[in-house]
Amino acid sequence: MKLKIGLMVPANNTTMERELLEWLPQGATCRTLRIPRQQGLLTMADIPAYVGLAESMAEVFAGDAVDLVVYGCTAAGILAGPERDAGIAESLSRITGAPVVTTANSMVESLREARAHDIALVTPYAAEVNEQLKSLLARSSIAVRRMSSFEAANVEELGRIGQDAVVARARETMGEDCDALFIACSQLPTRAIVGPLEKEFKRPVWSSIKATAWRACGKLGVALNKS
Repeated sequence: MKLKIGLMVPANNTTMERELLEWLPQGATCRTLRIPRQQGLLTMADIPAYVGLAESMAEVFAGDAVDLVVYGCTAAGILAGPERDAGIAESLSRITGAPVVTTANSMVESLREARAHDIALVTPYAAEVNEQLKSLLARSSIAVRRMSSFEAANVEELGRIGQDAVVARARETMGEDCDALFIACSQLPTRAIVGPLEKEFKRPVWSSIKATAWRACGKLGVALNKS
């Protein structure tokens, strides 16, 4: 079965479509809707308008026979909080007629799958999103023992963060007191590095995109492509 995914990401995202397809079974295709946003990073005040725009744009998928919709807006899902993020998924599913996975929920579920309780966390976010993310994880009894953030001031800075910088930051952040590492944000490139980092740390390493792909595969009853 060749899967067709409907992906929703912020307009500046240049990573998730490519890496999501690399994690999905061979032959999967993706139609991407890019949600307009300001140049600065998202804040709590931006969420109502951002979500409303996403919901109106999602109507395109209703007539497109997608197998699943991915709401890949990591920071938006984190800022919305788990209850609202779940509500967004329900709304998008109602609009599109397809099952929906969100990156924010996938992050939590992947760490539960790894039975992780004390993690190292790498993000590109400012304090507001970082604190909301730590709170989101704490609700699932996942404590952030070590955290390092690139603190990107805008989407241009975010887009310039390459995989070598992510690897270096991961190595600086991971410690013996952590039972997993998570790399947050669906803009950060991670497909080529999570496997080698797992071997190096001898602990689970997840990223926003890997977690989302894993959750999508679970919903569709197919295997994650780890090759």
